[in-house]
Amino acid sequence: MRCLNFPIRTMNQGSMNEQMKLTRTSKKILAMLIAVMLLPFGAIAHAVTAQEDITSGTTYVVFYIDKKEAFLDGEQVMLDAAPVVIKGKTFVPAKFLGDAFGMKVEWIAATRTIVMETPKYDISLDFINKSAFVNGYWFKLDQVATIVNGRLMIKLTWLSDYMGATYTYNSELKRIDVLHVRQPEGIYDPEGKSSRPVAKFNFAKDSYRIGEPVKYVNLSYDPDAEALKLEWEGKEEAFFKAGTYPITLTATDKSGQKSAPYTRNIVIEDEVYLSKLEYPIYTKPVGGYIETDWSTLYGNYFNLKHIPKQITEDTSRSLLLSDSPETFTEQGILYQDSAEGKTRLYANHQNGAKQKLSFAILATNMSDQPVTVKTTRKGEVYPTIYALQMGSEATVDFLMNDPVSEKMTIPPGETFIYKQFPDFYPGQGVNLLYDVESDGKVQYTFAVANTVSAQMLDLPKLPFNGHIRGTFPITAFDWKIDVSETALNKPMLLAIGDGKNDPFQKGFDPLRGIEVEDPANYGTVYKIHAEKPRKMAIIVVAKGGAFKGPFKVNGEIRKVPGSGVLTAFDGMVILAKTTGKEESLDIEFSPPAGSSFPINLIFYPLDERAE
Repeated sequence: MRCLNFPIRTMNQGSMNEQMKLTRTSKKILAMLIAVMLLPFGAIAHAVTAQEDITSGTTYVVFYIDKKEAFLDGEQVMLDAAPVVIKGKTFVPAKFLGDAFGMKVEWIAATRTIVMETPKYDISLDFINKSAFVNGYWFKLDQVATIVNGRLMIKLTWLSDYMGATYTYNSELKRIDVLHVRQPEGIYDPEGKSSRPVAKFNFAKDSYRIGEPVKYVNLSYDPDAEALKLEWEGKEEAFFKAGTYPITLTATDKSGQKSAPYTRNIVIEDEVYLSKLEYPIYTKPVGGYIETDWSTLYGNYFNLKHIPKQITEDTSRSLLLSDSPETFTEQGILYQDSAEGKTRLYANHQNGAKQKLSFAILATNMSDQPVTVKTTRKGEVYPTIYALQMGSEATVDFLMNDPVSEKMTIPPGETFIYKQFPDFYPGQGVNLLYDVESDGKVQYTFAVANTVSAQMLDLPKLPFNGHIRGTFPITAFDWKIDVSETALNKPMLLAIGDGKNDPFQKGFDPLRGIEVEDPANYGTVYKIHAEKPRKMAIIVVAKGGAFKGPFKVNGEIRKVPGSGVLTAFDGMVILAKTTGKEESLDIEFSPPAGSSFPINLIFYPLDERAE
């Protein structure tokens, strides 16, 4: 609605003020009359307005004085109020003509006025003060309009003056013939020498079912061939309640010219295609984030049946895990133990000191013969202050399993620097994994100091501070599961790191001389294998807290989430989707440092509705 606060201009201000004076009683009566009169206009404000046509034709109306029967383009209609002659002046129904000619006739409650908009004029009718304003100029109300039986009537001569219509009057038949040709507003701006864009779109179908993806076909264009920015109102990927919904599109070109809004109604049938719960699982791509909440997760995913699995433990390689003190504040030995043959070295530490320190792993030959230490696999990350990123990126590096061919031969009783890292600055941390093989007994020492050398062996052993430290017998779990068409007919889950369905392995800490536990089985690798998996989605739920880490799915590394952190109770990520035609499914995973556990893998069966 355009602003109608126009300045009042008149030749006789004093006279006008006199004419505006009304008694309190008359004002109340007029207010009640206008309220009744304008009831039909209230509905106009809720009408859906689409973009105007480029061209338009002629509207032909036939009235008869004192008769409610009229003809609109040859069709008989009944009027709310019949045309009348008052003091020799003919008045016709304003609302009917406004609707017929496509012009606005609206009640403004805030100012208690009626406004009319024609192609060239803005009209305001104030019945309280018996005033009319046309483009800001004041007129006496009775020169313009009147009220008959609670309906607004305008003077016939206004048809040609302000509504752009022509008429003829047959006094013998008391018949008025009105012709109106609406000239649409153009979109070309001669001053700016450019045109406004035209917004337009369609749907791919006449109607859609509940939860069915809606395809919007954008048909907008710009006469100046400029690129367009689209703004939608009411647009949804899918609707989950039957009904009719207005969708509005507005287009803006690069020069800022904005189109008229274009509105279409979409019809949603009362038939379910996908439920609100199913929709994102069926339609989101691999890596897609599904926003949710605690009640949805608890009611639909936390209490699912666990998928049975055949477990094989890989004890061919021991695990030396150094994670306590996780945050060190002084120089010293973080962890130390001896191993022979296949070993995995795992460290996760953060510099809590006030100065930079150096971290290293020392290898001491504990035999009387030379010992060769070979590195066959590694996962490294540069020092960083972001714990979740540190664990995720080191695990990415490890799961990539790039070929490594590093070896060193250590003389009997000697100590070599197996690995030295860039300096740790205060607040920075590092996570690392190394698979090594030795042909003799080697003592591995994880230590921090100002200077890296063999003399680090003389540093004090730092006290345990409640995190993880120890040597463990298992470095891999092989899980075989059945998620075929016959075995998986409803959503099921695999829990990783819950300590119950996935028990924590036991180990030994030689520095304290006690048995220890590896919560979440950090430093181990899970290998999940399924033959002939059905069509399904695999979803990651961070049940235990903040999570950021990679999975290797049929040889492809996939980060969860793609960016940021997956937190508990507010979302899920689609890890993979199968088509039902794969020969097998293989998922490789190692719990990343810094992430919380447990996590759940949801195996969600899909049907032909999935793309």
